[in-house]
Amino acid sequence: MHPHIVVPWGVQSMSLGVNAWTLQAKCSGMQDKLFPAGADQKRARLVCFTCPVRYACLAEALDNRIEWGVWGGMTERERRQLLRQRTDITSWTSILCPKPGSDRRPQLDSVSKALTGS
Repeated sequence: MHPHIVVPWGVQSMSLGVNAWTLQAKCSGMQDKLFPAGADQKRARLVCFTCPVRYACLAEALDNRIEWGVWGGMTERERRQLLRQRTDITSWTSILCPKPGSDRRPQLDSVSKALTGS
């Protein structure tokens, strides 16, 4: 990993040393604040709601079953619940970060409801 680039803990890629999305994350440099215990996680996730890479971050945590910290605006408990509810999804990256031109709207709408609780 580059010594001057701070990314969410444990997020690395073989080619660049870091996943490209992490360079745009609003939480860059805030690791300790994003890994609080219990109820403090709900406050920590507020950083995520206006982050330009929120869904890439969330997909990373869901696809890799990361069980700690706030990722993409979801707490550990919220991610576990979503994974239990949506066992049909094998790639969160393909749903939350679809490639341009792909038609993932129906599935994304369904996941969006689960994310927002509506």
